[in-house]
Amino acid sequence: MLVAILLGALLANVLPTDHRLMVAARPGLAISGRRLLRAGVVLLGLQLVLGDILALGWPTVAGVVVIVAGTMTATLAIGRLLKVGATQTLLIAGGFSICGAAAVAGIDGVLAKRKDEEAATAVALVVVFGTLMIALMPSLAFALHLDPRAAGIWTGASTHEVAQVVAAAGIIGPDALKVAVLVKLARVLMLAPVLAVISFRQRSAGLESGATRPPLVPLFVAGFIAMVAVRSLGIVPPAVVDLAKLLQGWLLGAAMFALGTSVHASVLRRTGTRPVILAAAATLVVLLIGGVVAFVGR
Repeated sequence: MLVAILLGALLANVLPTDHRLMVAARPGLAISGRRLLRAGVVLLGLQLVLGDILALGWPTVAGVVVIVAGTMTATLAIGRLLKVGATQTLLIAGGFSICGAAAVAGIDGVLAKRKDEEAATAVALVVVFGTLMIALMPSLAFALHLDPRAAGIWTGASTHEVAQVVAAAGIIGPDALKVAVLVKLARVLMLAPVLAVISFRQRSAGLESGATRPPLVPLFVAGFIAMVAVRSLGIVPPAVVDLAKLLQGWLLGAAMFALGTSVHASVLRRTGTRPVILAAAATLVVLLIGGVVAFVGR
C-alpha cells in the first residue's frame, strides 16, 4: 500500500491535472478511492482472529483501547489548539491512532463533508512519520535493551502502518515481529467502533441540520465485523483466507493509489506547517502511550 501511495503521488506530480491520462482516469480513481476501499476493508476482517489477539493478555488488549482512544482524544485537542480544520484533525487523529492510510481512507468514507486534499495530506503525513518510525523503534529497542516481547508490543502499538510495523519489528527480530503484528492487528480491529462512532455523530449532525443522514453503521463496517467473526469461528478454509488476503491487498492498493493521486506538492504547500506539527504531536503521543502499554504488558 505504501508503494501504491507513492506511485499515485508520483503520477499526480509528474502529469498536469488536465492531462488526457489523468482526465480519463478520474472515474476509475473515484471508484477505487471509495468502493474498492470499502471492499478491501471488509476483506481485511478475515485477517483478524480474536483468539490470537486475546492471547496477548488483557493488559495489552486493554492498552490497545487506551492507545487508540488516548491518541485520538489528544490529537483532536491539540488540533483545536493549533486551529487546524476539524476534518483535517480527525483524519490525522484516526490515521495515527489506528492503522495509517487505511484508517484515513475509512474515516474519509463516512464523512458527509469531505475534501480530497485533506485526506491526501493526512495520508502523506502517515507515510512520512511512519517511515521515520521504522528507524526509530529498533533504535529505541536496542538502546533500552528491551526484550523481544516488550519491543514488539511497543513497535506494534506506536507505528502507523502495518507494513511499517513489519519493517521496524523485522529489524528487531522474529520474536518481536510476531508480537508487533498481533498488537497492530488489535489496533486495526478498533477501526470498526471508531468508524461507527464517527458515523453516528455525522448522523446526529444531519438530524440537526436537516441534511441527508448517513447510515447508523456503514455497511462496509458491518461487513468488516462479520468477517472478523467468521474468521474467529474457524470455519474459513486457509485457502480462502489466503485468496482474500491477496484480493484485499490489491483492493486496498488500488484505493491507496487513488489517494496518492491527490497528494500534490501544491496542496501540501497550501496546507502549511500546522498539520505537520499536529502529526508530529500525534506521533509523540502514540509513542509515549505505546511505551507505557509495552512496559505494563511485557
